[in-house]
Amino acid sequence: MPTAVLRRTVAQLFMVGIPGPTLDRETRAFVAEHPPGGFILFKRNVRSAVQLRALVADLHGTGPGIQPLVAIDHEGGRVHRLPRPFTHFPPAAVVAAGGDARVEAVGRAMGRELAAVGIDLDFAPVLDVWSNPRNQVIGDRAFGTTPAPAARLALALARGLAHAGVLACGKHFPGHGDTLGDSHFVLPRVRKSCAALARTELLPFRRAIVTGIPALMTAHVRYPALDPRRPATVSPAICRVLLRRHLGFRGVLFSDDLEMRAVAGHLSPERAAVAALQAGCDMLLVCQSLAVARRALLGVERAIIRGVLSGDVVGSALARIHALDRRANRPPRGPLTGWPRHRQLARRLSAAALCAPRASGAPSGDARRPHGPARTAPAHGRAAGGRRPGRSRSR
Repeated sequence: MPTAVLRRTVAQLFMVGIPGPTLDRETRAFVAEHPPGGFILFKRNVRSAVQLRALVADLHGTGPGIQPLVAIDHEGGRVHRLPRPFTHFPPAAVVAAGGDARVEAVGRAMGRELAAVGIDLDFAPVLDVWSNPRNQVIGDRAFGTTPAPAARLALALARGLAHAGVLACGKHFPGHGDTLGDSHFVLPRVRKSCAALARTELLPFRRAIVTGIPALMTAHVRYPALDPRRPATVSPAICRVLLRRHLGFRGVLFSDDLEMRAVAGHLSPERAAVAALQAGCDMLLVCQSLAVARRALLGVERAIIRGVLSGDVVGSALARIHALDRRANRPPRGPLTGWPRHRQLARRLSAAALCAPRASGAPSGDARRPHGPARTAPAHGRAAGGRRPGRSRSR
């Protein structure tokens, strides 16, 4: 039988979603037994700014000595989970047209609003290059259709978030911009050579690592040139050899949601969690179901007891997670009375986009919904990273 210490240790490797806007009895019981290292928020968790600040404070209070990270997918455009008075910025492709300074200003504005309710980490920026105009999954969530501008502008957003005290997590390593399938539903493949991947997909991640980005997220995508059998999330060749050894990444590597069909359609929660940790992920996202999260947690516990998962792997992951946690700025900072200058910035960017010619090869309108076919984003609102409402993406 696992000891309480082992159970709490394993839980620190997980970031989970909760079912509603408060910590109900079932959720509190789960958190008491398996205090996770983090929580990810969705629309289903938010009713108002005041309620959200209280929820985040409750979540921070659940940690056994170390406060858990509280994160959200907050990109603008289709990936927007927060109601008024939070500002709904246009998608990255629109913001990018304003240039580096405007993009960084958006990052600062987003960061100030997230910091006001105590959110520690934003699963942004998207570092994918929208190199395939038929790609509806990433689409206008990317900052560019070629690698150098996409990298430069995405890192401007990351700087803005950091200036406001919010941790940035770039996604989706090693690149989701040339896929056709949606990893929420299928396992996509990118059939490029290593050289082609290095020129396009990897360039933004390489530059993000050089600038010290604190966290990255994996893609549930297969790259046969890098690993002929496994998608990135469960591939040691991609996560350990390429990312850690060759690119020199020292930050926290998050898995994308292990409940997405690209992984869940092939591996049980228990096997997926163990495989992701063995591959080199540090923190595992299980975004929708606490029952699935419990299965994954117990699977990792058994793997450690049986010696399938080494203590060194777990210890290294925990050290990186705790280092990231120490960089989080708490408590909440700033008022909740609205941000009129932020709304003005969002309106200016949207108005400029209406007057600008559409980029060649870029599909018009929203390129992706909260996990599925394209649709137009509501004026306010992980749904596009690819999730159904209340479901997961990001990633």
